[in-house]
Parts: sequence; structure tokens; C-alpha cells
Amino acid sequence: MAWSSQQYLKFEDERTRPARDLMAQVPLATASRAFDLGCGPGNSTDLLVERFGAANVTGLDSDENMLAAARNRLPAVTFDKADLLNWVPDAPVDLLYANAVFQWVPDHVSVLVKLMDHLKPGGVLAVQMPDNLSEPSHLMMEETGLAGPWRKAFEGEKVRRKRLPPPSTYLDRLGPKSLRVDVWHTVYYHPMADAAAIVEWVEATGLRPYLDAAGAENREAFLADYEARIDKAYPPTADGRRLLAFPRLFLVAVKGQD
Repeated sequence: MAWSSQQYLKFEDERTRPARDLMAQVPLATASRAFDLGCGPGNSTDLLVERFGAANVTGLDSDENMLAAARNRLPAVTFDKADLLNWVPDAPVDLLYANAVFQWVPDHVSVLVKLMDHLKPGGVLAVQMPDNLSEPSHLMMEETGLAGPWRKAFEGEKVRRKRLPPPSTYLDRLGPKSLRVDVWHTVYYHPMADAAAIVEWVEATGLRPYLDAAGAENREAFLADYEARIDKAYPPTADGRRLLAFPRLFLVAVKGQD
């Protein structure tokens, strides 16, 4: 699945807000080695650089388009290509920070447990993930997927990403390796200009696997069907805009002594 940094950054302020909220809960004043896992185009990496300095920060992503945008944005920072399913640092680090990436990683809870072993004592694992599969924005993807000539590509669980486990799972799995684990949800409410703006938002992230599965020949028809459903699912507010609710799950785990 290819990603587009240009499409992603059309809503940079809104996408960076949860990254800032996550960073605000990282209990580190300094860090000699901090990694931005799934750095995307570097908007979240900016936050690590502001606090810890470019020389102490490394960004990782699996997508070349995102890495190119990040390197252009922050030329003093090291950015490397990596698959988070298998990646581990070569020595213990102070911070592993991940904004909106682990929802895409299979069995991500086990991956997070493994990463705890690569933190220094007192080091921090900080993670934010969208938890929005029950929202109309994503339910309408399912409806559109089953509504057109592309429907066979969407039968079963071929496309939809898995739901996040309950917060207790993170506490249970990360707790034995941690001094403390904080887990919480925040729902962001984004006023969007119209239904087309909501489609444009999700086209950079959650909608991409659906468009890939439908095929290039069906792209415009798929988008038209989806936008019509979004138009009905998100009625206008008093000023004519549409209110997009976006729940996100956060967790911050502080490593205990080895």
C-alpha cells in the first residue's frame, strides 16, 4: 500500500494535535536517543526535535514517499527505512514514540511488549493510535465496499484493519515491564468544510486500503459512492460544516529496572 505525504499533510494541524498531546505526557526532560516510529512526513518528528535536539532523534518509516518528505523537512535528522514488525534498536534508548502507526502493525501489542526490552531503565514508550472503526467514516467504507462491482474484494475480513484491544490489555501486557502505564482515550471533534473534506481526510489514511482493493478502474465510482454515504452520515451543523468525531487511544509506559 503506497502512501502520499502530500495528501497526509493537507490536514497537518489536525493530525499533529494528538502528537502534541502525546508528547506532553512524556516524562523526560532530556533524551540522548529518541526514535519517532512511523514518522510519516516528519510533522511528529518536529516535536521530538523541539524537546531533545536533532542530533538525538531518529525517524523511522516503511514508506519511501514519507521518508523523502521527512528528510526534506528536517535535513539535520537521520531518517531510516524500517519495518516496525521486526525492528529493534541496536542499543537501549530513552524514548520510543509512535504517533498513529501501530494500528497497522499485526499483533502490535506483542511488538510493544518486545520494544519495552529495548528501553533504558526509566525510558518511555509513548503510543497514540486511532480507535475509530466504529465511526461512520469507517463504517461507510464497509458499506461502499459491498455496494459496487468491486464487492468481491471486500468479502470477509480482507481489507479492514483489526480493532484495537481494550485498554486493559495494554495494562496487563506492559505492566510487568513498567514502573507505570497510563492508558486513555481522547475524542477529537474536527469541523470539516463539507462531506468532500471528510473524504479527503480519510483518503490519506484509512481509505487507502479500500481504494487499493477496489482497483484504479473503480476509484472514482468508489469515491462517489462513499462521499454520498458520508454526506448523509454527517449532517450539516448550524454553520454548514460537518463535525468529524475522531477517537484516539493513548498509552505511555515507563520502563522499570531490568
